[in-house]
Amino acid sequence: MGSWELVATGWWERNIVEPGKLPLLLALAAFILTFLTTRTITRLIRAGRGPFRNVSSGGLHVHHVVPGIVLAVVGGFGAIAGRGGGFGTGLCAILFGAGVGLVLDEFALVLHLSDVYWTEQGRQSVEVVILTAALVGLLLIGFVPFGVNGLNEDELQDRATVVGNITLNFCVALVALLKGKLRLAVLGAVIPLIALVGAIRLARPGSPWAKRLYRERPKARAKSQVRAYRHDKRWDRYRRRFEDLVAGAPSLPSSSSSSSSSSSSSSS
Repeated sequence: MGSWELVATGWWERNIVEPGKLPLLLALAAFILTFLTTRTITRLIRAGRGPFRNVSSGGLHVHHVVPGIVLAVVGGFGAIAGRGGGFGTGLCAILFGAGVGLVLDEFALVLHLSDVYWTEQGRQSVEVVILTAALVGLLLIGFVPFGVNGLNEDELQDRATVVGNITLNFCVALVALLKGKLRLAVLGAVIPLIALVGAIRLARPGSPWAKRLYRERPKARAKSQVRAYRHDKRWDRYRRRFEDLVAGAPSLPSSSSSSSSSSSSSSS
């Protein structure tokens, strides 16, 4: 075994196995893989290609949120009922991750109680999936100041500093979140100083920060609206291109006027 293999093995044992993060890694991998696979299949169904078809029973279209709930329930309760690690815990983590992937892929449908999968509102599902993957990834790869054994004296002395920095960074990310800067808050929770940009700039209109603190500040409220408009005009096209690449471009009108279009749009 080469030196790099020894380093990789040591890193795996120290950062994944020893802190008990293997089930989380399996759940995250199953979550992402299920989402990507589901989106691929739904786009093939939409284009009329391949052997895949919508699933129906007695004229009722069965959305994939249904098996997703079943898998999440089985995996979640199985993990709680299980003791320790082992194959069973890993299997439950995979089932749970796959189930959550199916559920969140139709998050917009659950939110609006209407089939909005291929509408503009259906983009909310993609945003929630990306946010969830980012947060779970943060838990997985983030520096955990507790739960890792075998630390030397220098590492133990640095723990207080690390905990303080993590706490401060979390508070800054929380301010950015309250100001409506969701993406900066998520990235800032992983990469220091990014959330600081969102924390010191004006809040977005409609955010909790703006509603509470800009109520008696009309100039700040107006400036916030102008900045949000300019930002969205500049960057929304790139965000939409990315979402179209991942999920497919919307082709149906918004949900309130298109609930009758469910038979032609949903995934299996």
